Amino acid sequence: MRSLISSADGAGPPGRVPHRFLRHRRTWGALTVAVLGIGLLTPGTSFASSTPPAATARGPAIISGWNDIAVSTLAGDTTTQPVEDILYMAFVQTAVYNAVVGVEGRYEPYRFHVQAPRGSSAQAAAVAAAHKVLVTYVPSAQADLDAHYAESLAQIPEGTAKTRGIAFGTGAADSLIELRAHDGRNAPIVFAQPPAPGVWRPTPPAQAPMSAPWLGFVTPLLVHSATQFAPPPPPALTSARYARDFAEVKALGSVNSTERTADQTATALFFSGNPLVQYNTALRDQVSVRHLDIVDAARMFAAIDMSVADALITVWHAKYAYSLWRPITAINLADTDGNPDTVADPNWVPLRPTPNYPEYPSGYNAFNSTVSHGLENLFQTRHLQLTLTSAAAPGVQRYYDRGNALVQDVVDARVWLGIHFRTADTAAKEIGRQLTAWTLDRYFQPVHENR
Repeated sequence: MRSLISSADGAGPPGRVPHRFLRHRRTWGALTVAVLGIGLLTPGTSFASSTPPAATARGPAIISGWNDIAVSTLAGDTTTQPVEDILYMAFVQTAVYNAVVGVEGRYEPYRFHVQAPRGSSAQAAAVAAAHKVLVTYVPSAQADLDAHYAESLAQIPEGTAKTRGIAFGTGAADSLIELRAHDGRNAPIVFAQPPAPGVWRPTPPAQAPMSAPWLGFVTPLLVHSATQFAPPPPPALTSARYARDFAEVKALGSVNSTERTADQTATALFFSGNPLVQYNTALRDQVSVRHLDIVDAARMFAAIDMSVADALITVWHAKYAYSLWRPITAINLADTDGNPDTVADPNWVPLRPTPNYPEYPSGYNAFNSTVSHGLENLFQTRHLQLTLTSAAAPGVQRYYDRGNALVQDVVDARVWLGIHFRTADTAAKEIGRQLTAWTLDRYFQPVHENR
């Protein structure tokens, strides 16, 4: 039986127990340590279902179905590192959005000002757009993708509408692929700073190099640059704030902590899985909860996933620039930091293995904050009605009605996992808040037209 729990800010839905507390081809080999602090990822592991459900041709189901297919395909691709999947997920949803609004109208397209022939099928356009983007960037999955494509199209009646929709959706995808052809992906950038007090270096057990260091130099989709919403510098090693952050994670983030409560451990583990899987699953539920049609569903997925991609580009640029060491290194080597209020423990180990990239700011918190604030902005409500399923604790769900409770839980969770200082988490949540306020005020806006 699944464990269903809800956030402390509301009772939650009935039946839930309240919670008390390339260029085209993608490259880079899979590493043992997963990205965004999501725990261990072994080659061949997919956090999505191995056989994603076929999309249906009725209303928004085609949009949710191909979101599920995209997540499964990207998470299951062992030739890349998980953080790259976030960027490619945004590409898929961008093309689907342009395909749908090009047929149906209602919202401004994203850098694609072509209208579909009258009478085109929006469902067929969405299927064709998603399929084309995925087979372009994940060619190893073409056989499975072709099967899903055929199955989806078989549910759409034959005729001119279907034929026109397929052609238009393919064109929307081709436009996006061309637009992103020289965006800086896979640039030959490496992290080469020599070890020094405060400077990140590979951590046990994998001792892996920085994951996708080029990501922070990729052209964003919506914002002007990777520094538009850059966080302030992290606290100096000799500062009182650093010492407070240090003491907190040392006490509460250890694998054998005697101060971390059972509830805190449960929260930490709940938010230790693959966020791409976790949050897109929640977005698919939003389609049903908010009774979205095909246009509003396509808009939601694009607005959130594109904003998330830009937030992670921002985070990765800051990680590369500030290069702050992780708590495990900081605590093991505290006798080198120059701060009299920190004490070294060479045997300290975090609750979960440390991900392979610098500490500041937090990628998971930026992801979470972007989703939370993005939904609030998009739907002009403080009621998220968001059900999250853990990608690390199978079957466990939490319900959040208010975004502030969700944001606070994730800030705390990453400290309790032992992989972040609190300042990295709070800085990242501000990135998500500021970035979504800007992107959703400028993109995905309603249009008035006769079609």
